[in-house]
Amino acid sequence: MSTEEFRCIRCRRMVSLYALGTAHRNHCPNCLWSRHVDVSPGDRRAECGAKMEPVAVTVDGSGEWAVIHRCHACGVLHANRVAGDDSLVMLMALAARPLAAPPVPIEYLPGP
Repeated sequence: MSTEEFRCIRCRRMVSLYALGTAHRNHCPNCLWSRHVDVSPGDRRAECGAKMEPVAVTVDGSGEWAVIHRCHACGVLHANRVAGDDSLVMLMALAARPLAAPPVPIEYLPGP
């Protein structure tokens, strides 16, 4: 393993640090999991080092997507820009989670 790649903490895939659309890759393009390595993007100063689960996606005003990760150890939330090689299937599944599990039973929602 070189200093230009890392092994995913979740799926164990080898991941290049370089990808279109991001300068500070720390998540896997296959499963989207990350490791808690940054305090601020790219600084690699976090001492935690625990698994970070992808829990949501967000889209900013310009249409740029980011994955929201939650640390399994300390609970911190971080947004990570989507990279050009991130799995579109995984991103769409993550974005659809709220639709599959609404906060109230579906029968409580108003009908047409």
